Amino acid sequence: MKTKMPTKRDFLATCRKKRGTQKIVATEIGISEVYLRMIENGTFAPGRDLLFGMSRYFDEPIEKLFPDLCKT
Repeated sequence: MKTKMPTKRDFLATCRKKRGTQKIVATEIGISEVYLRMIENGTFAPGRDLLFGMSRYFDEPIEKLFPDLCKT
């Protein structure tokens, strides 16, 4: 059985880099630096509230930040 590799969220990482380090952005959105890193790497998906919060924070649509979660 093959294990699916996480999908790195490059656009999310690019947006985050424009706003600052993982530590700064994580603090500003109220999560840990480790959790933000795991979200960027595709290891974890944010919950609904955080998903919308990150969309507002970066002023980008959820579909661009998390294309792997919006596949139809």
